[in-house]
Amino acid sequence: MIASIQSFVLQGIDPQPCEIEVDITADMPSEHGPPKPTVVGLPDTAVKESIERVTAAIQNSGFPMPSGKTTINLAPADVRKEGPVFDLPIAIALLVARGALTPRHLDGLRFAGELALDGRVRPANGVINLALLARDRGDSGVVVPRANASEAAAVDGVAVYPVDTLRDVVALLEAETLPAPLPPVDTAGLLQEADALLDFAEIRGQESAKRALMIAAAGSHNTLMIGPPGSGKTMLAKALPGILPPLSREEALEVTRIYSAIGQVPRDAPLVTRRPVRSPHHTASSAAVIGGGSNPRPGEVSLAHHGVLFLDELPEFPRGVLETLRQPLEDHVVSIARARMSVRYPARFMLVAAMNPTPKGFKPDTPQSQRAMDRYLEKLSGPLVDRVDIHIEVPAVPHDELMGRRPGTGSAELRDRVTAARAVQARRNGGPLRPNSTLGHGELDRHAPLDGESQAILREALDTLGLSARAYDKIRRVARTIADLEAEPDISATHVLEAIAFRILDREPTLATA
Repeated sequence: MIASIQSFVLQGIDPQPCEIEVDITADMPSEHGPPKPTVVGLPDTAVKESIERVTAAIQNSGFPMPSGKTTINLAPADVRKEGPVFDLPIAIALLVARGALTPRHLDGLRFAGELALDGRVRPANGVINLALLARDRGDSGVVVPRANASEAAAVDGVAVYPVDTLRDVVALLEAETLPAPLPPVDTAGLLQEADALLDFAEIRGQESAKRALMIAAAGSHNTLMIGPPGSGKTMLAKALPGILPPLSREEALEVTRIYSAIGQVPRDAPLVTRRPVRSPHHTASSAAVIGGGSNPRPGEVSLAHHGVLFLDELPEFPRGVLETLRQPLEDHVVSIARARMSVRYPARFMLVAAMNPTPKGFKPDTPQSQRAMDRYLEKLSGPLVDRVDIHIEVPAVPHDELMGRRPGTGSAELRDRVTAARAVQARRNGGPLRPNSTLGHGELDRHAPLDGESQAILREALDTLGLSARAYDKIRRVARTIADLEAEPDISATHVLEAIAFRILDREPTLATA
């Protein structure tokens, strides 16, 4: 007898339909016991091992195992199948093919889950992606582990049936009527309750750096902070997500899809509600930062999607790793090609980097230390620095400010200004995913025209600093953002001057000619 159960398979973070087919021949008594089931359809080791788990789970749940020759096919056969997510659908297909289960409700349902040896259903990766697939294909519902069923319930229009054991699934399928599905998750309420982990008010001093980061947040501009150890660069970077606009529902689903695919959604939360902050160590490899591996996985740039990628001690990263950032910074996507597949991961992030002025950490005060600074800066290529919109100096905090009790500017005030500026950009630029940092050359001509005085100032800066064409556009983008923060429809000379002041590394000859 042949049975068929619907599930899913992930290609990157994109869910594809997967059909589990089971064929059982007539019972074949043997003194050596029944033959071991065969799994075909490009399974990996975890899928091949699932037979042992499924067999034990079926028997320990009180159901008979097939005694004939059993073939399990995972279709489509040319797509690699990974992980234990197929345990539950394989078990259901075996029970249906064996005749041990006569389901009343099977059409329109998709299944996913790992089985324990005693029949318990353990959490599975990618459950929210399964729900999105079911919604897009018009399926009636999904049957998933209770432990992460709330992920699936965050997707509107899909009935979610949580289960704890294999026997629960059998009871659900044989019932006269399906039970009530899991109530939908109040995603709007969860996103509204998401608070910042660190408030800017906790950071003493650094008001100029806070303003620079407010401008960066308002236009989604990449930023590089330069300052001695202990000046607060790391705290500033960690506080930055708190002044970004809250995640929209669509953004939260996108971020959760990525984390769900690798099993990193918190078990006590249905979805990711805060903008992620990722801070890989400078010893991280290109595959860890960009993504990849023999079985491709998303890297730090994708885990920072709609959030912040913080690279501390930027010059200490291998140059090859830094150069791989150039493409995702421009295209907001990572493409990974392998012999059998090609996957794409989203990577729309703000790059925030920090560095000391010299290897010893402090500003040069002698010709020898100045040469050390030049050599240190040479580790950063000109093309990479060109892709960073804002360069800011973060000096050491004076003792009086550090010990003072007067709180600095708080995140709530800055976030209100950033959110208002982003709303202006969304109306003008064509949507919430089009902040000023994404404007092309022609769009800048339309949305960021310069008057005569501003053009003269910028022309002089280009001649004096030897700025590239990319830096020219960066200045116009930042000036447009400054004007948006001040609710000014037109860019003034003051806005241009402040934007030019944020290109401090362009004044270093080692970078200008790299």
